[in-house]
Amino acid sequence: MTPPRSPDVTVVVMSRDRREDLLATLPRHEAPVVLVDNASTDGTVEAVRAALPAVEVVPLPENVGSYARTVGVQHAGTEFVAFADDDSWWAPGDLARAAGLMRAHPRLAVLNARILVGPEERLDPVCAEMAASPLGTPADLPGPALLGFVACAAMVRTEAFLAVGGFDRVVRFPGEEERLALDLAAAGWGMAYVDEVTVHHHPSPRRSAPDQRRTAIWRSRVLTAVMRQPLPEVGRVVLRAVRTGPAERRGLLGALPDVPAALRSRQALPAGVREQLRVLAGSGA
Repeated sequence: MTPPRSPDVTVVVMSRDRREDLLATLPRHEAPVVLVDNASTDGTVEAVRAALPAVEVVPLPENVGSYARTVGVQHAGTEFVAFADDDSWWAPGDLARAAGLMRAHPRLAVLNARILVGPEERLDPVCAEMAASPLGTPADLPGPALLGFVACAAMVRTEAFLAVGGFDRVVRFPGEEERLALDLAAAGWGMAYVDEVTVHHHPSPRRSAPDQRRTAIWRSRVLTAVMRQPLPEVGRVVLRAVRTGPAERRGLLGALPDVPAALRSRQALPAGVREQLRVLAGSGA
């Protein structure tokens, strides 16, 4: 039996130089697909257009990181958008299931699915953390409340996503979810982990080395702190980067050129969101 399709969902995929991964994963999506290409040099755009003409391909002239997803949401024009990476896809029937949960919970801005990694389908450790969220499960959300999410396994409400600016040009990638999650929470939207909905993630062999990824994450962490955290917390993040290791210090140095742009986007978080951050920090989450 063909799994149900949801007419109000688009899958947005951002990618760069992952042609073979895309040709394998894009046909798995049970919804219209917008592929935003971050200036690939491996023939991705031409290959996808030739092999998968139903996919809307949006080629960008430069690599803008996760801001490419914002471009994709703007092109989608549907009530909900499910994000996927070039090496991930939603389980059969679960796009429709997730959209149904979004419709049933109007405060829900982000639904984070369960993530099964690799052919062996092992549970991503972050899912156990989300399932045990110390923020509890409010009555108007379908699962444990979150103050962050994993983009490749998230469905978003387009209205909420665009209202807070989506992913931005400053933080880029990876670690782009934190600033967006903080802004959604500040605006009163909810985020929840839903274990009954699944995303499969088969990590591409064309991945950055762990040290490079850690450096990029710390760059994002520093810039997000500058954009949203009180100055004492910014200082603590900088100090942690200095003290932790070479990769983290490189991340701090990599953030410095973008600090002026981060300062221009600086906004104070409301007290309620700061309290949620304290709860998470106290739990070690």
